[in-house]
Parts: sequence; C-alpha cells; structure tokens
Amino acid sequence: EKSYLRDAGLPVTPFRDVPDLATLETALAEFGTPAVLKTADWGYDGKGQTLLRNPGDAGTAWKKLGGGRAVLEAFIDFECELSVVAARGLNREVVTYGPMLNTHAHHILDVSIAPAPLDERILREAQDIARAVLEKMDVVGVMCVEFFLTKAGKLLINETAPRPHNSGHLTIDAHVTCQFEQQVRAVCGLPLGSNRQHRPAAMANLLGDLWEPTPPNWSAACAFEEVKLHLYGKREARIGRKMGHLTVLADSAAAAEERVRAARKALRT
Repeated sequence: EKSYLRDAGLPVTPFRDVPDLATLETALAEFGTPAVLKTADWGYDGKGQTLLRNPGDAGTAWKKLGGGRAVLEAFIDFECELSVVAARGLNREVVTYGPMLNTHAHHILDVSIAPAPLDERILREAQDIARAVLEKMDVVGVMCVEFFLTKAGKLLINETAPRPHNSGHLTIDAHVTCQFEQQVRAVCGLPLGSNRQHRPAAMANLLGDLWEPTPPNWSAACAFEEVKLHLYGKREARIGRKMGHLTVLADSAAAAEERVRAARKALRT
C-alpha cells in the first residue's frame, strides 16, 4: 500500500520495507529513533506495531512481531491526526466528506469531530489527496484516508482503510447520506448521495471497558440533548473492544465534542 501510494506521487510517511532483522537494523540507522515497526498484514488499532526508542530495541521488536513482512516508519512529530472518508462509484464519480479531526487513546480512536477546526487550505488539500488515492487505486466503494498533519503544516498519509471507517460513523446522524449508504450506492452503480452535513458533530467510541465493573448507565447518557446512542450488538464486552458509539450534534464542533465527552463520562455514574 505505502509503496503504491509513494510511487503514485502521493505524500506518505517515510518508510522502509523490512523483510528481516538485518534490514530493520539498516533502516533504523537511516531513520534514527524513535521509529515505529508495523506488521505488513492485519494490523489495526495499535495491534501489530512497536515503538522503537533506540537501535538496541531492534532484536526484541523483530522477535515480538513474530517474523514475516514488516514496515519501519519514521516517527512523525505531528500536530494532529485527521481522516477523510470518500466514496467512488462505478461511473468514477467521487464524493468526499469533510475531514474529521481524530484523537486516540491507547492507539484506539477515541473521539472524532467534524468539521475539523483547521485551516481551509489543509481541509481542501486533504480532500484532494483522498480523491487522488481513490482514483489512482480505482476504488469502487468507500475508503478512508488517514493523515498526520505535521507541525510544519504538511499532510502525510498514515494509512488507508478500504471500507466504511470508525471516524465516519458520525455521518449516520450528521449527514444527508451516511458512509454506509454511500457504500451500497457505489457498489450497486447508483448515483452517490449528498455529502451535506446538517450540523457540526462529534463521535465518541464506547469500549468494553465501560462495562466494568457494572453495565453503563444508558439513561444518564441519553439525558443529554441531541445525543444519539449506537450499539453494535456484540455479545461480549471486552477491554478495548469497540461496542458502540455516541454522536452529538451542536452549533459548533467544540460544543459537540464537549457534550459527547460529558455524555460518555455519565455512563459511569
């Protein structure tokens, strides 16, 4: 994925393909530390990656990964993380949702807000890059492009997800056409729906941690004005497992974020 995007002229985080320990040690000498070693397959939510703080960590990190293909990425001192969910139809039409600003906790997406409170130039550029990714990869359906925004104001693609994405869950309540409907429209050859956003919104993930030691207080969260509760029907709550999310619409993204965090906190009462 990263090689394809780089060769297509798109801005990606600096990386090296790592097939063995010797290559890892060479790449570390080039990038320096800290750096991040990631498995090339099936990694998500921080799983399958290790932060290397010094060159001496190489052997332990490689052993922890269990061999196989891996990628070493230079550590990015970023200002923030954002994502663009986009859809592309059979007729090559592309629709992008405005960038979502994302915050993470323990490597798992925690809160997304839209519209992202960033400079218009950054917002336009992120959507332009996302559109280019879908076009160059000839995607049909929904894809999310995740970015780092560096402290120098440069956008770098961190990774892509060829499907509806966690950060796009707020589109269910906040947009005329949600990302899931766009997926169906795209693969069925239907015209893509409007990406118009009704109001600023924020989404907070609900992890299995909230079920410990007792089930969440749903009434307390739903008492907040304009809170929408979504549960995924998973039978078992586990620490770190995504069980659902809350979405809040408000007059500003900042107000929506404040309210959704407060509603989630109330689940513990």
